[in-house]
Amino acid sequence: MSTTLVALQQPKDISLGEIEAELNKIWLSQNGGKSTSIATRAATFSMVVYEPEEFQQLLAGLGFYKGEIDGINGRAARGAIKEAQKAYGLPITGRVDSETLAKLRSEWAAKSLENRQFPNIDIRGFSVSEVIAAQNPCRVITLCPTFGEDTGVTAQVSAYCPVQKKQSSLICCEYITLRGTKEALERVSNVVTSLMIPDLPKFVWWKATPNPEQELFRCLCKTSNCIILDSSYFSDPESEFLKMVELIENKTYIADLNWHRLSAWQELTAATFDPPERRASLAEIDTITLDYEKGNISQALMFLSWFASRLDWQPTTYTETGGDYDIIHIKFVSPNNKEILAELAAISTADYGEIPGDLVGLRLDSSNPNADCCTILCSETNGCMRLEAGGSAQSCRTEQVSALSDQKAEYLMAQQLQRWGREVLYEDSLAVTTEILKLR
Repeated sequence: MSTTLVALQQPKDISLGEIEAELNKIWLSQNGGKSTSIATRAATFSMVVYEPEEFQQLLAGLGFYKGEIDGINGRAARGAIKEAQKAYGLPITGRVDSETLAKLRSEWAAKSLENRQFPNIDIRGFSVSEVIAAQNPCRVITLCPTFGEDTGVTAQVSAYCPVQKKQSSLICCEYITLRGTKEALERVSNVVTSLMIPDLPKFVWWKATPNPEQELFRCLCKTSNCIILDSSYFSDPESEFLKMVELIENKTYIADLNWHRLSAWQELTAATFDPPERRASLAEIDTITLDYEKGNISQALMFLSWFASRLDWQPTTYTETGGDYDIIHIKFVSPNNKEILAELAAISTADYGEIPGDLVGLRLDSSNPNADCCTILCSETNGCMRLEAGGSAQSCRTEQVSALSDQKAEYLMAQQLQRWGREVLYEDSLAVTTEILKLR
């Protein structure tokens, strides 16, 4: 359901030193000398949004994308991605995988300096997430890296208020947008952190891969309560997971929106073993097979690590066998010294979803024919025919996993803002992921 937003102040260009004064002017103008304010200045937290969306700018600069640079991977952006992939002879998926991004970067770098430009209007920072604004009055500081010459950092401020039924006054949010090259934004790291409201929770939504070597990223990690990432868009998930573990070891709280997309799979897996007779058979499992949409292994790795952490499996070997499904075999040993073989397979699907690397199917089985643990879980959109083949599917417990009502980052973000403490289960699972990746 959509929420109506009222603009108290449209985006206004100002200098960095005028930001706080300009925000104060917005709220003073609302009082108008009256005893009751029309709009109330309130905030429950501050949030910095780092929104590079490099692929959209690259597509625009190379002539494939004609729309506004808005940071939204919508229909127009996915159409442009397909055009670029067709032009460069890449698999046409409509998603920016590591191969596509590398090609876009190389083509942009090959252009002459005078031709490195695009006419598209950059409106990042102006688009307000209705889901977040409706539930959480806050201050949002959006950082928008740009291509081209380093001419410093420009600033804009605005204020929007969600209109709710039976509401006597408006509770509004403040928005600050900073633009400049990555180098320019690096130079104002201290300014960014100073704009976060003191004594309130501080969040960072980093819409890129974690980069502990980047000064701006390190500065935000030190001053925030939680760094929010989305591993579904990692170009190299294996190396990025190791960076996330490093951050956790340095006492940085991490939240991964892609982890929450697994909740339906985790809950249904646990539910299939709720009956006491099946729960006893958990120790008999010695094979686990995971199919996922080709393009990003993050969900498959996280689910496998979660399952292994719950049963105290220790990884022992990691083997990439390749083939049509980019097969990966990982061996574990259980507390009773039973060997478990895990298989991760990247499946090419006819209809790619919006989230790269969504789980397609799960199969749990045992070499013990008397063990009641055979379980097959299937995505309601893609099914899992490969897992059901072999003639044994009828003896397995088969369930269909209904996807979350909305897996989009904005909706998951609104939920994440309600639970910003440590996620111990996620950290336990990520620790297993680290042990797996060290075996590569």
